[in-house]
Amino acid sequence: NQVIFTFDGGGGSQSVLAILEILKKHHVKGTFFLTGKFVLGNADLVRQISKEGHEIFNHTFDHPYLTKIGNEEITDELAKMNDTLVALLGTSSKPYFRAPYGDRNANVLRVAAEAGYQSVYWTIDAHDWMESTGTTAEEVRERILSNIRPGVIFLMHLGDTITGNILDDVFTSIESRGYRIVSLTEGL
Repeated sequence: NQVIFTFDGGGGSQSVLAILEILKKHHVKGTFFLTGKFVLGNADLVRQISKEGHEIFNHTFDHPYLTKIGNEEITDELAKMNDTLVALLGTSSKPYFRAPYGDRNANVLRVAAEAGYQSVYWTIDAHDWMESTGTTAEEVRERILSNIRPGVIFLMHLGDTITGNILDDVFTSIESRGYRIVSLTEGL
C-alpha cells in the first residue's frame, strides 16, 4: 500500500520550502519534475531539493506543448533542461521526464525515448494549480484523499500556496490509513 507524490515546477516557487519541510517531517523522499527555466531562476531551492535527497527529473526547458513542436525541438527541450541541471548540480535529469500539460503522443514518446527518457504521467491531478481560478485548499485535499489507492501517482505543483498549506495534513491522513508515501523510483 503505497502512493507517490510528484511536484512539477515550471513557474512560481511559493510552496517549495513548505513542501521540503513536510517531506522531512514525514521522512518522505519527494519527486520533482522541473523545467530548465525553473532551475535557472531558483538555483538555491534546487540545490536544497537535491541536498535533501529528493529526485529531480526533466519537465523540459521551456514548458512547451510537445505535440505542437518538431522532433528536433523536443530533443532540444529535454537536452537544455538536462544541461542546466548538470551545470548546477552535476547530476542528470534522466531517465524520467514529464510532458508539460501532459501533452504527449506516440511521436513525443518515441523522440524522448531516443533521447534516453521514459515518460511519467500521473493518476490524479490534485488541481492545486487551479488556485487562481477559485479552487480551494479543501477541494484539493478532498480530491487527493478520495482517490487513495495502491500505486496512485499524484500530480501537485510548486507554484501555488495550496500545496504547502495542505500537504502535512494530507500526508498524516494517508499514513493513518496504512499507506506509505514513496518516491517515484521507490514506487516503480
